[in-house]
Amino acid sequence: VASPERRGGFTVYSSTQVPHFVKEILSAMCGIPEQRLRVVAPDVGGGFGSKLNVYAEEALALALARRLDRPVKWVEERSENHLATTHGRGQVQYIELAATAEGKILGMKVKLVADMGAYLQLLTPGIAIFGSFTYPGLYNFDAYSFECVGVFTNLTPTDAYRGAGRSEAAYAHERAMDALARELEMDPAELRLRNLIPPFTGPTANPAGVMYDSGDYEACMRKALELADYEGLRAEQRRRRESGSVRQLGIGIGNFTESGGLSPSKVAAGVRLQSGGWEAATVRMLASGKVEVVTGTSPHGQGHETAWAQIAADSLGVSPDDVEVLHGDTAVAPLGRDTYGSRSLAVGGVAVHLACGKVVEKAKKIAAHMLEAAEGDIEFAGGRFSVAGSPERGVTIQEVATAASLAADLPEGMEPGLHESHVFDPPNFTWPYGTHICVVEVDTETGKVTIPKYVAVDDCGPVVHPAIVEGQLHGGITQGIAQALYEKAIYDESGNLLTGTLVDYLIPGAPDVPSFILDRTEVPSSTNPMGWKGIGESGTIGSSPAVINAVIDALSHLGVRHIDMPATPMRVWQAIQEARGREAGERTSGHSAQS
Repeated sequence: VASPERRGGFTVYSSTQVPHFVKEILSAMCGIPEQRLRVVAPDVGGGFGSKLNVYAEEALALALARRLDRPVKWVEERSENHLATTHGRGQVQYIELAATAEGKILGMKVKLVADMGAYLQLLTPGIAIFGSFTYPGLYNFDAYSFECVGVFTNLTPTDAYRGAGRSEAAYAHERAMDALARELEMDPAELRLRNLIPPFTGPTANPAGVMYDSGDYEACMRKALELADYEGLRAEQRRRRESGSVRQLGIGIGNFTESGGLSPSKVAAGVRLQSGGWEAATVRMLASGKVEVVTGTSPHGQGHETAWAQIAADSLGVSPDDVEVLHGDTAVAPLGRDTYGSRSLAVGGVAVHLACGKVVEKAKKIAAHMLEAAEGDIEFAGGRFSVAGSPERGVTIQEVATAASLAADLPEGMEPGLHESHVFDPPNFTWPYGTHICVVEVDTETGKVTIPKYVAVDDCGPVVHPAIVEGQLHGGITQGIAQALYEKAIYDESGNLLTGTLVDYLIPGAPDVPSFILDRTEVPSSTNPMGWKGIGESGTIGSSPAVINAVIDALSHLGVRHIDMPATPMRVWQAIQEARGREAGERTSGHSAQS
C-alpha cells in the first residue's frame, strides 16, 4: 500500500525484509526525497531472501499514489508470486579435488555456470560470487581456483534464498568429499577428519584468502558422529547390504561454515554494494523505568523482539517484560540496514548490547551523584547501583531513570534523560559452522526416501535464547530437506512456469520430516565483544548435502554415483535402474570376452 500524507509525504506498507533499502531505492526511482518517504514493514511472515528485493510493483504503486493523490493497494496472487518473485539456486557446478593416495587434500578447482534469469534483481550476480570464498569449507589445503560464468535465460531471475551462495558451496564441496572418499575407498567421515582446519581462536585464513574468526571443527564433527552412533549405523548398513534388504540405509555428512554477520562496510564497498554493513540501535529508559529498544533490524519470524528484549534486560538488570522492541518502521527507526544473511544478532544485537552499556555508564554517573559517592566507587549488578563496601547504600536503575527524566538534580552539565544510541560496524564476518548427519532409508523398488534420524551439531557462539536457536534450525533443516527431496521450479521450453501454485510445487509436510537431534559446541567469535555468530541459515546450508550424500550412500553399492536435486522417487528409481543396467552390461561384456 502506498498512501499520500497530508504534509506532502508518502507512506508505503510493504511485506519486506528491508524497509530501509526500500525507502532508499524508491526515493531514487520515484524522485521523492527520503525525508518525505516512510516505509513500514508490518508482520511480514517468511522472507528467506525473496523479500530482500525491491520489486517494480512497489515503485508502480508509489508512482500511482503520487499521480492520483490517493492510496493505492497492490495485492499479488500466489501464482503471480511464484512467477514474479525471485527464485533460488539455479547453478551447474563443476568441482575438482586434488588429493594424495592417503586422503590429504592438496587443492580445489571450482567452476560455476549460474542462471541469472531473464534480468537482474538486487543481488542476482552477487549470489554466486558471494559463495566463492566458502567453497573450501572447513578444510585445510593451499591451492584454490574459482571461476563463475553468469548466463541469462528466459526464466525468473535468481537471487538470495536462505543460505545464499553458501548453501550452494557446501553442497558442492560435501558431494566432492564423498566422491573422493569412494575413489580412495576410505570412510567419508575419516576423510573429512583428516582434512579439517586445526582449532583456532583468532583470525585464520582459509584457502580463498578470507579470515575465519574462530573454530574447533573436529570437536563439532566428533560430537555429531557420537550423537548419530555413526559406527552403529555403518554396522546396520552392512547388515542390510548383506541380507539384500529392499530398504537400504544411507548415512550422509554435511560439514559447512558460512559467512554470517553481514557485512563489514569495507567489504560491502569492495564489491560495489551501495550500502554499509553497520547496524544501529537506540535504548531509552523512560521515567517509569520501562525500556524501549529501537532497532534497525527488521524481523520476520526470527524472534528479534524476544532476543533483543532479553539482551537489554540482561544488560540493564530489568525484567524482559519491561522492555519493548520497536522495529520495521523507518519513521521510528530511521537508521538501519535490516535483516538478511544471518547478520541480525551479530551486528544488530551487538548494537543493542553496546547501546545498553552506554545507558549504564550514564546512569552510573547519575547514581554516584545521587549517592554522594565517587563514580569509581559505584558498582552495578542486578539492576542496582551501590557503593563499594556499603551495599546498603544504593539505588535501582529505574530510580536513576526517574531522576534523569525529572532532571531536578543531575550532575553539572549533564543532559536530562536516559537514552543512548550505538552504531556497530563489525571488522569482519562471523563464521558459524556445523556438522549435520542425515540417515535415510531408500526403498530400492520404489525409490522412496525416508529420514528416520537427523543429527545437527552447530556452533553459533554463545546462545542468547536456546528455543529461538532450535526453532531456526528446525525451519532451516526442513527447507534444506525440501530442496534435496521435494522442491523444484519447472518450466516448459518457452519459459512458462509449470509449478506456479502450491498444488504443483511440492513442499514437505510435517509427516515428511523427522524429529531432529540437536546439540552445539561454543567457540565465541572474535569479531564482536559478545562472541555471537548467527544461526538463521545454518540449518539449510548443512542439510541439503547431508541428505543427498545419504541417498547416494544408501545406493553406492549398487553403482549409483549421483542424483540431481530433488531426489524424487522417480529420479532415485531411475538411477537404480540405470546402475543395474550398467552392471548387467558389464557382466555381459565380461562373458563375451571370456567366450
